[in-house]
Amino acid sequence: MLVLTRSEVESLIDPDALRAAVAAAMADLSAGRASMPARIAALVGERDGLLAAMPAYLPSAGALTTKLVSLFPRNTDRPTHQAVIVVFDPAHGTPVALMDGEAITAARTAAGSALATDLLARRDARVLAVLGTGVQARAHLRAVPRVRAFAEIRVAGRDAAKARALAEDARGWLDAPVRAMASYADALAGADVVSAATHSPEPVVRREWLGRGAHVTSVGYNTAGREVDGATLRDAVLVVESRAAALAPPPAGSSDIARAIAEGAMTADHVHAELGELVAGTKRGRTRDDELTVYKSVGVAVQDAAAAALILTAARRAKIGREINL
Repeated sequence: MLVLTRSEVESLIDPDALRAAVAAAMADLSAGRASMPARIAALVGERDGLLAAMPAYLPSAGALTTKLVSLFPRNTDRPTHQAVIVVFDPAHGTPVALMDGEAITAARTAAGSALATDLLARRDARVLAVLGTGVQARAHLRAVPRVRAFAEIRVAGRDAAKARALAEDARGWLDAPVRAMASYADALAGADVVSAATHSPEPVVRREWLGRGAHVTSVGYNTAGREVDGATLRDAVLVVESRAAALAPPPAGSSDIARAIAEGAMTADHVHAELGELVAGTKRGRTRDDELTVYKSVGVAVQDAAAAALILTAARRAKIGREINL
């Protein structure tokens, strides 16, 4: 079995190749060419945490994988998301690789958001607002500007000092000016693209803060609340990775969508399309420049499978990692 550490996984990630791999995986999922059961989880109630299992078989990538991921939102001295991915030989079911899942989760999630932004945002989008200051926010700052030529990038978070630190750091790898904003509302004012990546139980994306023609990606997951308010989902062309996953009860589904349905802001039929349907061209996304579009992600296992297959191939080619016998 090949073992890949986090630093090794990070060194092997090609963001553009990963975005293409995620696009192919999404198209396969929507077309019924992949096997992906609903996410299951053991709940750790006293810590508001969970340990989830996410298996998938993606024949086109030759990938049979499962991710074990923990979500402990109270963590302050370590990541809130921690994960490992095990890769199996799809011909015989033999475990062939064990790799860090944190870097893959961050990168494939941001790749999905970048893909959705490319498919849904206006071509002339110039202002990007990233909400959050953690691992996912950083990953989105790296991935999303690859699909649009932003003239201004904003960062906002509940901790102003962390927002300033992330903005300062991002200036080192981004061409566009990056600045920290005093509030979420300030960050969203006039933003063309919004990438929300928080654990907030209260909406950080509110309808009244969004301008005409904005595109929102939301990857935040908090069973105790939601990242996007119901009015935003109600008024948007709403796209998800998988209708079955997004509309499922926790821990698989979106609490943002569930709460919007519960309060009468929308029904399940309001979900316009799956991301894979946009990739394949069987559904259209934005049809007018003034439309509001939202991509609500819950994270799906075929994305992990696609990313793991890509990284395993690169590791074998570069002879990176350590072989062990179980």
